[in-house]
Amino acid sequence: MKPFGCLRRLALGTKRTIAPVRLQSFDEEETKAATMPEKETLERAAEDKAEGKSPSTQAGEFVREEIEHIREGKHGARSTKQAIAIGLSKARRAGVKLRPPMKAAKTTREQAARDTRRGKSRVKKKSTKRSRATLGALKREGHSAASKKALSRQARAAAAKRSAASRSRSAKKAAATRKK
Repeated sequence: MKPFGCLRRLALGTKRTIAPVRLQSFDEEETKAATMPEKETLERAAEDKAEGKSPSTQAGEFVREEIEHIREGKHGARSTKQAIAIGLSKARRAGVKLRPPMKAAKTTREQAARDTRRGKSRVKKKSTKRSRATLGALKREGHSAASKKALSRQARAAAAKRSAASRSRSAKKAAATRKK
């Protein structure tokens, strides 16, 4: 942020001003909690794997955790899509065998591949500065990305991109594998 950006805008005659960035103190535990999945989530994902459920179902536990973090106010997200992406990234890093998305940008596929490699290796060296900066950026985001309305909108948009046959297959599979 430029130090005199606000004054420059006022001099140019625009009414918009920039609020000063608030410096936050970070606790080591807080940073760790935001970057590492909770023990319960890992257990639920392992349970899903033992039951023979698909990797996307296992990853769903991590996405659910992220949505809960946003609702609790631990951090925010710019969009529901971002919250889902964070959850999937955590799942890959935890060792869930999720394939990289086929219809995504090259950078997204590369990041997914990096996360998968990190999940396979047991070296867990984290950059404190980077994770703290990431958490700081997420803390500045809003919390409406985890609202029921936003999640519903995201689900409908994702379903609309799929063909009727694909949706039908999923529904039939869900009905067949549903607990009775």
